[in-house]
Amino acid sequence: QVQLVESGGGLVQPGGSLTLSCEASGFTLTYYHIGWFRQAPGKEREGVSCIGRRDGTEYYTDSVKGRFTVSRDNAKNTAYLQMNSLKVEDTAIYFCATVVCSGDYLHAGANDYWGQGTQVTVSS
Repeated sequence: QVQLVESGGGLVQPGGSLTLSCEASGFTLTYYHIGWFRQAPGKEREGVSCIGRRDGTEYYTDSVKGRFTVSRDNAKNTAYLQMNSLKVEDTAIYFCATVVCSGDYLHAGANDYWGQGTQVTVSS
């Protein structure tokens, strides 16, 4: 069964940190670009970051540049999103997905795989 499973979400105070994990099963993550999206209540889904298969390509949306870091461990079939200096406006459900990833954008198509999401709440 092909699956992406996110974990690591939770409640954190402004200025805090969280690391999200995205573990793949049923397929080899090595062959895919991986992206992170988020969706806040009442808002459209937003592409946050992505990482290329092996060439070091990374993308970050402007609002998270300098605070979030995407990475992957192909040996563990897992991708990560390290989130530092979290803000209240980072509150959302975070999803990982297989994507097209370049230095300028990320895009998930109809045939890409998605995780079920993990809630990140930034609140004092």
